[in-house]
Amino acid sequence: MSQDREPLYIKIQNHFKDLIISRELVEDDKIPTEKDLMDDFDVSRITVVNALAELAKDGWIYRIPGRGSFVKGIPETQMAATPTISEARRDKKEPKVKIGLVFPVLGDYFAIRLISGITDHLTAKGYSLVVMLTNNSKEQEKEVIRELKNTVDGLIIFPVDAEVYNEEIIALKMQNYPFVLIDRYLPGVETNVVASDSAFATMLAVDHLWELGHRNIAICSDSPLMTVSVDERIQGYNEALKQKGALINPSLILNDIHINGGGMNAEHPFFRFVKNQMATAYIALNCSLGVQILSIAKQVGLRVPEDISIVTFDNPTPLLEEFSLLTHIDQSEYNMGAEAVQLLLQVIENKGKQPVKFEKKILKPSLVVRKTTAEAKA
Repeated sequence: MSQDREPLYIKIQNHFKDLIISRELVEDDKIPTEKDLMDDFDVSRITVVNALAELAKDGWIYRIPGRGSFVKGIPETQMAATPTISEARRDKKEPKVKIGLVFPVLGDYFAIRLISGITDHLTAKGYSLVVMLTNNSKEQEKEVIRELKNTVDGLIIFPVDAEVYNEEIIALKMQNYPFVLIDRYLPGVETNVVASDSAFATMLAVDHLWELGHRNIAICSDSPLMTVSVDERIQGYNEALKQKGALINPSLILNDIHINGGGMNAEHPFFRFVKNQMATAYIALNCSLGVQILSIAKQVGLRVPEDISIVTFDNPTPLLEEFSLLTHIDQSEYNMGAEAVQLLLQVIENKGKQPVKFEKKILKPSLVVRKTTAEAKA
């Protein structure tokens, strides 16, 4: 697929790269505001935000919350690779395929590892990746897909949390556009998908805690909506307990935990739930919630794992030794990214050559036992 039109956010990036290389903008010069850039380039706010985010990530600018964006300089990698952006464009040594990644937020190490799997396997094949964030907004997701689909050869999409399907994703399917969904899929809609076996994952967690003697096992989610993955994880939890002949206690299924930006205080219902030891073990459906439970336990004087056990989904940050000790479900997110690349490139290569056939790759997660689970108190 040939690309005749340069994406708008790329134009904004290249505009400032050229100004910085030509020294028309120098270190610590202020970049115009997002509103000014929206007016100057006649683009939406999300386009400007993504352009500035990429410039900051690549080391061209730096951002100070509340003050704006400023010139950092020419990155060393850029200076070593080529003297000017214009010359690089004239060389036309662009990868033969350009892939777009539509992602909600870069909020944890799950996202970082997944994107690393995508990036590494595209780079190894000489392909390029364009990343656009949607801030978990369905409307922004629609806008990003509309903007990207005409400027890339295929899309990898991590769908946002939403009560109804994104019509743009349905349109991609109807148009036979090459795309792959990751982590989540659309029930009842056949598409190419790479995801982890969510139900099996919670069954692993329940089995582990049950063998340790725990009978009051809480499953916890802070997702604002019941996504497919959250729903399947709760189904796996219920199935594991049924297989053991245990009654399901609805009060231990906490799928509506609301956490604002400031975290939890002592009056938060979930804080009181942990403090009052309503459960002896917790399965947290993401690593940030697992860390939150660990923090509450410390504040109220509960010992982990002597008083309560914690299993969290996904490996927390390895940079903090304390959090890296959490027993967790490894969803092999790096491999998930790699599999998504392999499937998408296969779809692109087969386009028009044979009837459309959708593939659903489900990866088996594993349980990594560390130091936050132990036998229940007698």
